[in-house]
Amino acid sequence: MEEQVEMVGRAFVEHYYHLFDTHRSSLSSLYQQSSMLTFEGQRVHGVDHICFKLNHLPFDKCHHLISTIDTQPSSSSAGGIVVFVSGSIRLAGEEHPLRFSQMFHLMPTLQGSFYVQNDIFRLNYG
Repeated sequence: MEEQVEMVGRAFVEHYYHLFDTHRSSLSSLYQQSSMLTFEGQRVHGVDHICFKLNHLPFDKCHHLISTIDTQPSSSSAGGIVVFVSGSIRLAGEEHPLRFSQMFHLMPTLQGSFYVQNDIFRLNYG
């Protein structure tokens, strides 16, 4: 069970940041109407609002460099997975990368895949 949670979490992280860095508008496929995002303290609810927020960030081109991925099952009955990511973002034209942390709560779909129920993102200063 733990191996599968780790495998799903790592595959999700690779897929999520690849989409974010190369085709951000495609992230909509990972969220649902019940999904929530807190981005730097701003709370957004629903797939449309989340995608609007992510697609209107003050930068277009970026590259995520992942340092750590931690996973845990969130509930044995619901089949959810909590994923915690730390790393850095290199923005186009910027000399220094920005450190970040992000938490995802993944929930299974009826089709056998996962969607993001909760997403919390913070830049790490200092």
